Amino acid sequence: MTQNNTSLGIGLMIATTFIFAMQDGVSQHLAREYNVMMIVMIRYWFFAAFVITIAARAPGGLRKAVRTEQPKLQIFRGVLLVAEICIAVQGFVYIGLIESHAVFACYPLIIAALSGPILGEQVGWRRWAAIGVGFIGMLIVLKPGAGVFSPMALIPFATAVMFALYGLLTRYVARKDSAATSFFWTGVSGVVVVTIAGAMFWEPMSLRDWGWMGLLCLLGASGHFLLIKCYEVAEASAVQPFAYLHLVWASALGLLVFGETLRSNVVIGALIIVFAGVFTLLRERAKARQV
Repeated sequence: MTQNNTSLGIGLMIATTFIFAMQDGVSQHLAREYNVMMIVMIRYWFFAAFVITIAARAPGGLRKAVRTEQPKLQIFRGVLLVAEICIAVQGFVYIGLIESHAVFACYPLIIAALSGPILGEQVGWRRWAAIGVGFIGMLIVLKPGAGVFSPMALIPFATAVMFALYGLLTRYVARKDSAATSFFWTGVSGVVVVTIAGAMFWEPMSLRDWGWMGLLCLLGASGHFLLIKCYEVAEASAVQPFAYLHLVWASALGLLVFGETLRSNVVIGALIIVFAGVFTLLRERAKARQV
């Protein structure tokens, strides 16, 4: 049953972002030793089992969850998400958690920018201004004019674009399919594709790292479970700004565990991106209330 408990929803979102940050840290640890495709494949086996279990317990069961009028779009969404995860984890290895999440934080701005051509939504000048400011923040993080700029820094931007497209397609398919159906197809189509690709990169894993792999799977499932509960008890527009805490937790993990450096341009750029993103989310909420 859907409730309206904003305080509880905010608490659940904060817990969710913390768990997902820990998941990113474990993914980075394993990806330094093993092939990313194999890690994501094993993680998706657990995720798919979780998705199927949730769908089976929902009203109508699996028969209702699998029913969709948009199978091609649903499959594409699932494949897009698993590809984004693989690239994102590789980005953690190349440039670290802090810079990866600082750039990735721009994805709500990309969603706002593309919501017009893809969803036919109207984007006002205030949101366009916020989008422009946010991308200035991203340039500050990346420093493309500096001599030390690495093309690897574009990896998190690519994942932000992919995740934004995934989010927009999720909104698009929601016009005909339920959230349970979209969740089911996300897990099932993703696990099929990543298993076909990941099986070719299988390599032996130590017993200790299997323990880390088990923790990664538990973090992923518990994070998604809390996220589902979060949206059940509170409006998405009310809790979404707190999703930016993912950047805070991931940065703390990068500093304290992985010995990453917090450069001043990254802090300044990330703050600009976050403020622009929160403004965009608040404008969307205000517009929704007017409608």
